[in-house]
Amino acid sequence: MIELDDLPELENAVLIAAFEGWNDAGEAATGVIEHLAELWGAEPVAALDPEDYYDFQVNRPRVVVEGGRRRISWRTTRILVATDTPIGRDVVLVQGVEPSFRWRAFAIELMELAQAADVTTVITLGALLADVAHTRPIQVTATSDNEDTRHRHDIEASTYEGPTGIVGVLADAAVQVGVSSISVWAAVPHYAHHTPSPKATRAIVSCLEDLLDSPIDHGGLDEDARAWENGLDALASEDTEVAEYVESLEDAQDTADLPEASGDAIAKEFERYLRKRGTDD
Repeated sequence: MIELDDLPELENAVLIAAFEGWNDAGEAATGVIEHLAELWGAEPVAALDPEDYYDFQVNRPRVVVEGGRRRISWRTTRILVATDTPIGRDVVLVQGVEPSFRWRAFAIELMELAQAADVTTVITLGALLADVAHTRPIQVTATSDNEDTRHRHDIEASTYEGPTGIVGVLADAAVQVGVSSISVWAAVPHYAHHTPSPKATRAIVSCLEDLLDSPIDHGGLDEDARAWENGLDALASEDTEVAEYVESLEDAQDTADLPEASGDAIAKEFERYLRKRGTDD
């Protein structure tokens, strides 16, 4: 850990982490960290040594010019701290890039910092590409492996099995050291993966409001979300196939939201869409 400034004494702190890469569809998760850092005036206090965790052929350093002088900027993971926040708790923000290797050591180093900062809750943020429509509310799920945490926030245990990213490893590391951990994921329309999704970022922020039991200023996220949705509406209006596909996703989501919705109902809706496409062709 490269210390940039002294770690202040924190009380009942919450750590919120997001990473670029596999866990960050539409840059929705890292967008939350950027929003909160700016909103709460978070100050950097430390960074992980990039030499230990990153393949520089994958995450290349950049040449930047500051004050008329050129220097090398190494991509890494930074730790920022916000004190005296409107939510009534100190906040540790972890902002970085998913490491290339030594994930266990990476997670241990972050958990050692969390313990030194008296962090009581770790919230990891992620976003994935999914078969959802941009016109519908962004689906956000919050889960925890801790029974007390689930009861306190009225959330479920995760039933996911399969490959995981660094946020999954970090959440597990928190559990191993006895720190309450919550995982938050947003579903981003897969056909809109090429642009940042402020609508998904806003949805994660809204979820954090519930978890932290405090309002969080959305800043320009509401306006940006509307512009993002309008842009996709314009794209769909110019392409019949895209418009039909979005409509099929809307129908599937609307069906899934009904009390009687089931896997069979969603499958039938998708079959209806395929039959319609076959007839049109």
